Amino acid sequence: MSPTPAKRPGGGRPPSQRPSKICAHCGLPFTWRKKWERDWDQVLYCSDRCRAAAKRDRP
Repeated sequence: MSPTPAKRPGGGRPPSQRPSKICAHCGLPFTWRKKWERDWDQVLYCSDRCRAAAKRDRP
């Protein structure tokens, strides 16, 4: 019997294979996180800080 390939803990993808986006406020790239799994299409900001700052900067 041949050995099976080692699995990653938790079965997730390595960071280099996760989807990424550019933050709408600061312009920095950020990668997919498990807590955004259901809402990834609606996520625009990399952090709560950027989301709050974007709200403050709106006219």
